[in-house]
Amino acid sequence: MSALFLPLGVIGPWQIVLIVVIVLLLFGGKKIPELMRGLGSGLKEFKDASKDDSTDKKIDDTK
Repeated sequence: MSALFLPLGVIGPWQIVLIVVIVLLLFGGKKIPELMRGLGSGLKEFKDASKDDSTDKKIDDTK
């Protein structure tokens, strides 16, 4: 597994495991799926909004 490069440093596999364990301890196993569902729907709305924005610009350019 390769490391993830961030502006503040490098996150390796052990750090990712540690973050996952901390999240499980903080939120519990039942709350995680709800959080991920919310995150997924938020990302979908963001993508839809940015897609709509780019089509609005194309329409404005043709006028």
